[in-house]
Amino acid sequence: MVFASETFLFLFLPLFLVAYYLTPSKGRNLTILLGSYAFYGWWRIDFLFLLIATTVFTWICGRMVDKRRDEGRAKPWLVLGLVGNLGVLGIFKYLGFFMDSLTGAFGTTPDQIGFHWQIILPIGVSFYVFQSISYLVDVWRKDAPADTGLIDFAAFIALFPQLIAGPILRFKDLADQFRDRRHTSEMFTDGMARFVIGLSKKVLLADAVAPLADLAFNNPDPASPLAWLGAVAYMLQLYFDFSGYSDMAIGLGMMMGFRFTENFATPYISRSITEFWRRWHISLSVWLRDYLYIPLGGNRHGTARTYFNLWIVMVLGGMWHGANWTFLVWGVWHGTWLALERARFVPRGDGPLSLARTLLVVLIGWVFFRAADMGQALDVLAGMVGLHGMVMPFDIAVQIRTEQLIFLCIALLIAAFEPRLNLWVRSIWASAPGGTMGGGTPEVAGSGGAASVASTNTLGAVLSSFVIAVLLVACVLRIAEASSTPFLYFQF
Repeated sequence: MVFASETFLFLFLPLFLVAYYLTPSKGRNLTILLGSYAFYGWWRIDFLFLLIATTVFTWICGRMVDKRRDEGRAKPWLVLGLVGNLGVLGIFKYLGFFMDSLTGAFGTTPDQIGFHWQIILPIGVSFYVFQSISYLVDVWRKDAPADTGLIDFAAFIALFPQLIAGPILRFKDLADQFRDRRHTSEMFTDGMARFVIGLSKKVLLADAVAPLADLAFNNPDPASPLAWLGAVAYMLQLYFDFSGYSDMAIGLGMMMGFRFTENFATPYISRSITEFWRRWHISLSVWLRDYLYIPLGGNRHGTARTYFNLWIVMVLGGMWHGANWTFLVWGVWHGTWLALERARFVPRGDGPLSLARTLLVVLIGWVFFRAADMGQALDVLAGMVGLHGMVMPFDIAVQIRTEQLIFLCIALLIAAFEPRLNLWVRSIWASAPGGTMGGGTPEVAGSGGAASVASTNTLGAVLSSFVIAVLLVACVLRIAEASSTPFLYFQF
């Protein structure tokens, strides 16, 4: 089920919220679990059983790690849990890629050697496997409670707002909220607004510029203007698609009383790749740091080992995104730049040149990330440097609609001025009665006293409510006229 669909907006979400708030407090985690299983099973009921089996297996291993700790026999249960979860990921995500690569190296194909298993990737498997792994490691480290009931743990793994595409949550951060969480009208209203903003990013921006990216990547030998146009369009499409999903997940969580971690912090204003990874897909960056980089030794074993750890973590992060050589190259590309910046081979700065260099490095990386294979990636990069000509053919140019270019410019402006826009939106929302999105009411200048504050509150309430309503109507109209467009991170 897709958030940006009539089925979710007008059927599943209203029914779930009614059931959730009619359920007594002690039973709401069960309602979350059943609702999340219905949400996931809507796609394919058979893979729901894989999710359930993985959940029960992880919960049992976690309990045994805790019980056997005093006997010195906890580690085998930890290893079993990790191997089991990685096995699920390996079979469903990488077995086909491994067989294709292996047989290709010997000049044959899987079909020729009798390997006919066509594996469908279960949606969201990368995310719930990573959450399961973090739970097991945290229990081993005594950072997460192991005495959690199966229903609460299963509700955490299956929590539908973030089940399909993150953020990657950690049980230790949400354990207290599963035991007890506050539900207020202010938090619910803030959650609705955050959800609509995320929906707008996806439907009104990401989907609007997507045809430009498709046009460039689907055309062989793209001329330089088309290659650059497509690469920039995809750069913006991916950001507004994925950050939009994260906003929607965070908003839905707030409507249910949860506070999730932020997943994006205006990444396209970064002045270095190191800064970019502090701002992009933050939950994945934190996961890679805590469960890969630090266990590998981090920066504790000398300079060379630190560079290698940075590099290999990004390579593995690239492979986590997908079983394709393009993701491996993307990981190598970012890992190399992180190591170069750590070694100070790349000059540091806060000026426009540092911003331009960082955006160019990110843009080149996104070409590999978007391409179906290495040939397509190299074809687009060749086009960007002018090897396929400097003039866009007429039959290609006429396929570009003015509306798409307008939305591309809007997306560029929003990405560039997002920090200021965020401050403005939060100040407006905070001035509304009950609004808490900005964390407080801004000071009111002048000597108007209570009357001025009341006037600002009324204006803020009307303005913020009007904008959110207009965005929601625009999204619904767009969804009604367009075919379903799944979020890009569903494929990972």
